[in-house]
Amino acid sequence: MPAPILVAKNKTADLCLLPAMANRHGLIAGATGTGKTLTLQGLAESFSAQGVPVFLADVKGDLAGLCMTGGQSPKVLERVQQLGLADHRPFACPVTFWDIFGEQGHPVRATVTEMGPLLLARLLGLNEVQEGVLDLVFRVADEHGLLLLDLKDLRAVLRHVGENAAAFRSGYGNISAASIGAIQRNLLTLESQGGDKFFGEPALDLDDLMQTDAEGRGVVNILAADRLMGSPKVYATALLWLLSELFERLPEAGDLPKPKLVFFFDEAHLLFDDIPDALLLKVEQVARLIRSKGVGVYFVSQNPRDIPDKVLGQLSNRVQHALRAFTPADQKAVRAAAQTFRANPGLRTASVLTELGVGEALVSLLDERGEPTVVERAFVVPPRSQIGPITPEQRKAVMATSLVAGVYEKSVDRESAYERITGTLAPVRDGSSPAADRPSAEPARKGFFASLFGGGDDAAAAPTAPLLPTVASRPRGGGRQPDSLGTMVAKTAMRTATTAIVGTLGREIMRGLLGGGRRR
Repeated sequence: MPAPILVAKNKTADLCLLPAMANRHGLIAGATGTGKTLTLQGLAESFSAQGVPVFLADVKGDLAGLCMTGGQSPKVLERVQQLGLADHRPFACPVTFWDIFGEQGHPVRATVTEMGPLLLARLLGLNEVQEGVLDLVFRVADEHGLLLLDLKDLRAVLRHVGENAAAFRSGYGNISAASIGAIQRNLLTLESQGGDKFFGEPALDLDDLMQTDAEGRGVVNILAADRLMGSPKVYATALLWLLSELFERLPEAGDLPKPKLVFFFDEAHLLFDDIPDALLLKVEQVARLIRSKGVGVYFVSQNPRDIPDKVLGQLSNRVQHALRAFTPADQKAVRAAAQTFRANPGLRTASVLTELGVGEALVSLLDERGEPTVVERAFVVPPRSQIGPITPEQRKAVMATSLVAGVYEKSVDRESAYERITGTLAPVRDGSSPAADRPSAEPARKGFFASLFGGGDDAAAAPTAPLLPTVASRPRGGGRQPDSLGTMVAKTAMRTATTAIVGTLGREIMRGLLGGGRRR
């Protein structure tokens, strides 16, 4: 069995986190400057040392030091001596840096299909009506086998559905042109915030977040989030997407000696700010069920009240740093936080919460029976890796030797919804073939319709109609000319073939608890 992880220590007790209980989730809370980041850093080191991969977001750039040995600063040495930590040795973790913008780490991408309508609606800040239209557009794309890989794919399907709303009304219901326009405008805003870099391929392979190095240490995955914090909804939704993908893709694991992965969700209040009730319900379900997949989730926030009660109730391992009580609302929050701990008769929890020094915390962890221990006041064990940021040169050196170096740097734009609707070929992004030298899109378009009619020379000459149904334009007040027998036969054949093809493709899209799409 893995050894217990020493989290904090006082004069009478060592407060240890049992690896077998680490997937019961946890909370690290406290006001700014009280030591939350160092607590997170120390836990990440300990999990890595036990062979457990870690994912965390580096909001201030302070956690990059995990890749460098440390533990030798005067304050750290003073705390080591104070706590009598005889085996405290310098330590560096194997680290992989990630960055949605691709600047301070390997690019992180997801496809629009994988994100799904529920999370994307949250990302775009849509109202209930607009969210319903977006869900309808995803359904059209799924059922017609249209891959939504990047934002131009989604815009193409939105535009086509909006222009041909009458053709879709009988099968999907009313489609508001105003809602289509609002979604398109919000997509433009999302692009300006970096959404165009987040959506696309190659999409992140979750196996790359669950690596160990040659020595058996868990890789610490650090998402550069200092710039990302300027787009808080992008930050919160990206992390929630990662969490939901882990939930959907990992098999049931039951009780393990140690977690498969530990996920730290820093600035957790951003996830729950203005969150719709429907999405909050889904988040609660993920938090409750993902532990059975072997994943431990630790929320990091300034105050426990930032986290909804039903989620907070799932966080069994707690490290609570000092809270400030300058207003009546703050005092009420302190009392509420104190009441969530298992009482210690020798400790006035509410009073102590406002008296804790830097690096001091109230700690309650699960014992071997899964029961919370009584709350204790203790000093958190200091990190053994470097405290603070690293230089750009050090970051580049780590990136160059990481396990995924060169895997995600080059974006790919294969045929998807945009190309199929517009009848164009996928653009070449690497600059190897200028647009003027590319082959015409017409053969590819004819080839698609040739497949509908079963091949042959006549099939290749089939009309180049769009993949999705359109409404024929005609003069106002005039009647439509009846189709000839040949045209009726051709239309029937096209409908039958198209239904068979897109029906098969549509069945390949599966949507999970948070609406994310996976291809079978």
